[in-house]
Amino acid sequence: MLSDYIVAAVKTNPEAGAGGISLLVIDRDMPGVSATKLNKLGWHASDTGEIAFDNVKVPLEHLLGGENRGFYYIMDRFQLERLIMAIGGVASAEFALEYALQYMNERQAFGRKINQFQALRHRIADLAAEITRAKYFNYYLAQMHQEGKFVVKECSMAKLLGTELADQAMYKCLQFFGGYGFIEDYKIARMFRDSRIGTIGGGSSEIMREIIAKMVIDSVQYRSPYASVAKASL
Repeated sequence: MLSDYIVAAVKTNPEAGAGGISLLVIDRDMPGVSATKLNKLGWHASDTGEIAFDNVKVPLEHLLGGENRGFYYIMDRFQLERLIMAIGGVASAEFALEYALQYMNERQAFGRKINQFQALRHRIADLAAEITRAKYFNYYLAQMHQEGKFVVKECSMAKLLGTELADQAMYKCLQFFGGYGFIEDYKIARMFRDSRIGTIGGGSSEIMREIIAKMVIDSVQYRSPYASVAKASL
């Protein structure tokens, strides 16, 4: 909606299937380009719209990278995208817990701070342990990515665990706020709505589970898409 340019994956050779997709940079003000804003549940900071193209003519020099190589570019970035979403999920959960702890240290009920009630203390302990475990898994995968390893299974696991952890953390932390958690004046309400996109975007939790199941049960192996391109060019 607010962008100056759009990067679109376009079929430049429909008969070639996945091998016939190219990336094109399209000016937002080109004739035939339009967008309709989408009214989302949360994540309002992200301007999201449905983009339509009506006989848009794109100059050849707007080709991004090699012709018919778009699919490989997209597939190569999936693991990094999922790792980033895993990191974002864990960071969101950690921030939510810190925010809740601050509130619980100030809020009193029955003559004492609510962070002194055993039922709540044990929930905090469980959540802190889960966040720490997921965080160090992400550190491990970041190192593997830095070393150039194509870790499909592990990044899928991290994305699944990290984004679902964020969902659980927001639910639990909102509960710590009691009725105030249901009031928009407290940012935990927004965090609760925003976290939901994590289990959907970048491949839903169901897709992550299927990828993991294929590799664990069916012994399916995924290789970097650039490996097949290099082999084909030999």
